[in-house]
Amino acid sequence: MSAESPGLREHQPNAFHSVHARFHNWRGQRPFWAGLLTLLGGIPIAYFPYANMTLGQLTVRMSTTAGAGSLVIGVLLAVLGLTMWFQPAVRIFAGVAAILLALVSIPVSNIGGFMIGFLLSLLGGALSVAWAPGVPVAAKPDGAAELPDSASAGAGSAVPQQQSYEPQLEQHTASPGAGTDETTNDHGRA
Repeated sequence: MSAESPGLREHQPNAFHSVHARFHNWRGQRPFWAGLLTLLGGIPIAYFPYANMTLGQLTVRMSTTAGAGSLVIGVLLAVLGLTMWFQPAVRIFAGVAAILLALVSIPVSNIGGFMIGFLLSLLGGALSVAWAPGVPVAAKPDGAAELPDSASAGAGSAVPQQQSYEPQLEQHTASPGAGTDETTNDHGRA
C-alpha cells in the first residue's frame, strides 16, 4: 500500500457527516437527554391505562378510573420533553414541572406507569434542571488554550499567582498626654 492509496487520503465529508455534525451541534446547545428521557417517560404513563394484554384467550384491561388523568400527565410530559428541546431557555420550569408530574403519576397512573415512566420522567426533569449551556473555549491560532492574565504573569506556572494579604495597621503618633488610652473619646474635653 502506498501513500497515494485512496484509503489514506484526507477525509472527504459527505452528506451523512454534515447532517451528523449539525445534529451534534444542535444537541449540544440544549438539554437533549433530559428532553428525550422526559418524552419517553410520558409514553408508558399514558399508554398503560389504555392497554389490553392478551394472555391466551384471556384479555386483561388495565383501564382505571384515572385513565383520563394518566393520559393528561403522559401528554404533558411529552410536551415538556419537546419544550426542553426547542425552548432551552425554559428548561428549569420544564424540569420542575416534569418532576412534579412524575410524582403525581404515582397515585394517578398505575404506580407511574409501573415505575418505568416515573423513573424516566424524574431523571429527565432532574437533568433538565441541572443542565447549563456550555461556554465555548477561545483558542489561540496555534491551538494553545488562552490563560487568564494573572496566570500568564507567573513564570510559566499554570497556577495563578496569589497576592499576599497583609493588614495595614494605623499609625498613631504620640500625643502630649502620653500614657492615656488613645481609644477614648476626646469630644468631651474643653
